[in-house]
Amino acid sequence: MRSLLLRSLLQGSAVIAPPKPGEAAMAELAEELGAQAQRRLGRSLAIREVDAGSCNGCELEIHAINNPVYDIERFGLKFVASPRHADVLLVTGPVTWNMREALERTYAATPSPKWVVALGDCAFNCSVFAGSYACAGAVKDIIPVDLHIPGCPPPPLDILKGLLALVAHAEG
Repeated sequence: MRSLLLRSLLQGSAVIAPPKPGEAAMAELAEELGAQAQRRLGRSLAIREVDAGSCNGCELEIHAINNPVYDIERFGLKFVASPRHADVLLVTGPVTWNMREALERTYAATPSPKWVVALGDCAFNCSVFAGSYACAGAVKDIIPVDLHIPGCPPPPLDILKGLLALVAHAEG
């Protein structure tokens, strides 16, 4: 144990290098999304993420957007804990029977104007979970959806592109 501790002290800390491809594109997209939100809403875009029964692949990509490598909060985009503070509901996974009522209540608690984004293939058409006894259906079968971001899971750059398209072109 002592040798392990000594070796880790001598080697120093591990540093994660930011991703090279798309780094500038990610910053540019996030900055544009923040500016569009400021123009449309007069403030930051507040996002409430709801896992309606996913495999957590999409959640990993959402966490990647918010981690120190991408850090979208510096551009004025923030994830909120309450649907009462949200502008966007970002829903992942097929809606399971156990999460159906929770999703409906979350949608009802979100103030208007609100946007709903179905993130990933499972949220759009249940994907590999289609036909499962546990699935109540896709997100669009439970609540109205404004945008679908495809992928299994969609990469962070695609998530930002989708949110930008939503804010820039969505009605009211």
